[in-house]
Amino acid sequence: MFQKYYRPENPAEALAILAEYGGRARVLAGGTDLMVQLERGELSFEAAVDITAIKELRYIREEDDRIKIGALSTHTDLADSPLLRLKAPFLSDAARSVGSLQIRNVGTVGGNLVNAQPAADAAVPLLALDAVVTVVSPEGARQIPLDELYLTQGGTMLNPGRELLTGFSFCPPCDRGGGGAFARVARRKALSLPVFNVAVVLIPHPDANGAISNARIVMGPVARIPFRARDGERVLLSNLPGESTFLEAAEAASCEASPRDSVFRGSGAYRKKLAAIIVYRALTLAWQSMLS
Repeated sequence: MFQKYYRPENPAEALAILAEYGGRARVLAGGTDLMVQLERGELSFEAAVDITAIKELRYIREEDDRIKIGALSTHTDLADSPLLRLKAPFLSDAARSVGSLQIRNVGTVGGNLVNAQPAADAAVPLLALDAVVTVVSPEGARQIPLDELYLTQGGTMLNPGRELLTGFSFCPPCDRGGGGAFARVARRKALSLPVFNVAVVLIPHPDANGAISNARIVMGPVARIPFRARDGERVLLSNLPGESTFLEAAEAASCEASPRDSVFRGSGAYRKKLAAIIVYRALTLAWQSMLS
């Protein structure tokens, strides 16, 4: 366990404490993942920097044609947000699928992103939304596309001993005539990690009748990090949307997936077949949301 506990009231104070410990401290947000890792002996650090008192990091608002969300917003905040229900309902759906009510009330989306689990139910739709995260350090703030935050071998490029993820933002697809969907398969309804999940976003071409100008398919857990299926996306960009295109794109996405055999989630071969089915369903739902 850690020896020191701090509860800063602003990001500058949190960064100063992290700097003082030189990599021997860790940020504590919701703690639903961190405390489990600590209990299992997977992590070791001298000081916990609890940032939950930093009220400025908990918000959901629309600014400059983007939805902006603070890192300390909980999964319940996203699930219940009227703005997200209107502008990005599948992100709310994903947040509502996380764990139990108690976990959703405590767990933060910022922590969900930083923990970098390959099937994180918030990270998968945020990657599909082409979200950008804000990271602050003693040198200042910088914006990083979420798909650049993750490292191919697992984890993130964030330095947990000197940097702080403060929020993220995205352009809602509906403002460009687009739509999205989130789909998830788990062994049971409550407290279960997903066997497979996927989020898709489709944006129509403004000048071409029915064509797709931007498509994103993000799946988990089929790699070490939430995985973007670029071959499947290329199928969508090369053909007019419809059942045959969605089936082809889903099959291409399934071929890109590399799930491991798992006692809990099932064999890799099973989940590759499952991916083709669930990606197809998500693409169909996203397309229907565009037309409604």
